Amino acid sequence: MIMVNLIYFSIYSFQVYSLPASLQFPSHTPYLLIGGGTASFAAARSIRARDPGAKVLIVTDEPVPPYMRPPLSKELWFSDDPSVTETLRFKQWNGKERSIYFQPPSFYISAEELDGAENGGVAVLTSKTVVHMDVRGNKIKLDDNTEISYDKCLIATGGVPRSLQVIERAGEEVMKRTTLFRKVSDFKSLDKVSRNIKSITIIGGGFLGSELACALGRRCKTTVIQMFPEKGNMGKVLPEYLSNWTTEKVKKEGVKVISEALVKSVVCKDEKLEIQLKDGRLVKTDHIVAAVGLEPNVDLAKSAGLEVDSDFGGFRVNAELQARSNIWVAGDAACFYDIRLGRRRVEHHDHAVVSGRLAGENMTGANKPYWHQSMFWSDLGPDVGYEAIGIVDSSLPTVGVFAKATSKDTPKAATEKSGTGIRSESETEDTAVSPVASPTPAPPAVLQKDEYGKGVIFYLRDKVVVGIILWNVFNRMPVARKIIKDGEQHVDLNEVAKLFNIHDD
Repeated sequence: MIMVNLIYFSIYSFQVYSLPASLQFPSHTPYLLIGGGTASFAAARSIRARDPGAKVLIVTDEPVPPYMRPPLSKELWFSDDPSVTETLRFKQWNGKERSIYFQPPSFYISAEELDGAENGGVAVLTSKTVVHMDVRGNKIKLDDNTEISYDKCLIATGGVPRSLQVIERAGEEVMKRTTLFRKVSDFKSLDKVSRNIKSITIIGGGFLGSELACALGRRCKTTVIQMFPEKGNMGKVLPEYLSNWTTEKVKKEGVKVISEALVKSVVCKDEKLEIQLKDGRLVKTDHIVAAVGLEPNVDLAKSAGLEVDSDFGGFRVNAELQARSNIWVAGDAACFYDIRLGRRRVEHHDHAVVSGRLAGENMTGANKPYWHQSMFWSDLGPDVGYEAIGIVDSSLPTVGVFAKATSKDTPKAATEKSGTGIRSESETEDTAVSPVASPTPAPPAVLQKDEYGKGVIFYLRDKVVVGIILWNVFNRMPVARKIIKDGEQHVDLNEVAKLFNIHDD
């Protein structure tokens, strides 16, 4: 007998019930979406918009329907609701409350009803993993040996968090005390752990590690340590001066920062984890969070005969996000060709939304190329945030233009203005003014330590802007997108920075 997971929600909580049923999974679906993340949900909504009678089946290995991931490392940690781990509802920086789930249960129909649904619908099979894909036969096999055939298929399998080999080799006791942060279940377990231990160490100085360090540092009575191999926080992304400033900001949130830290070994001794660094330093802690990046989930590549990119990882797709004539890939798992910046793979919410939406349109016959320059954002709490687009790599030459910030230049103020906490949801493709460079360059500004209230950082390749970070500057992404799309050389980037109105009060 097949067990079907049915999911029920209320405004305050959700429960998962496993009910015995004689109802069978559909043996065929016109639209099959593998993965239950943002890209998959965006594709489902897009398919239904273009084909209102479409029957869409989402298969996810998680026990819950599609949800947004950004709040797991941001707003949920700042909630004053003691039952937040059950409700998974949070207040955005603007004070408005919402759930992490994209839609309530009434949006979905049950899988067994999909075949006979007169007006179609979207169904979700939870706690199911696709283990084999027969491209020629247009069918998949689940981990319980159920087979489902399809007409069109989207692979949106996302990624799995990387671990450190020294942790994997350290044994079961160390692994038990280590969190690889990605899913709702990881948020719940880390929330519980952080309330019951004396110290927690986050390994990783990137987006996720920094967000979690700030969140835990501000909320928990626990000692929070963040260590990373770079000299400063976000060292792979931010220019050195801004990385140093951000490091100080993280320290002010109550985090002990250990830079230039290369982990040599981890052992469990006397109920403590001992992290031995290569330079001889020793850090004792109760729990580790490894936030060292994401590995695209390409497990289906072998059985499906799909190409995986050797440089960037992920399934290689064409400009329409196709891997085969009836197979599309979107989100973290897609390695696509960017007409401006070359082949890329992007691991951010906005890319998942837009690539999923486009893949869904193309599954219904739109044949549109992926032209969108996706943005991403990160918040170090409600007071400091940045939005970025293109290639932001600290090894590239950069030019930063800064101004003094006001009370309006914070993520909290930005969400109050836009009405959303997921800032890319408020993005528009508004036509931006073409930047005009000044004929004579201005002298470079001498930056002081306290002058990074707000500003724009340009990343250059062959003197052309290929990436932009808007530091505490919000609702200006169409301008940044236009600059990268134009691909022009600029004599004076101080003049270009004026397009972002950073000197306005």
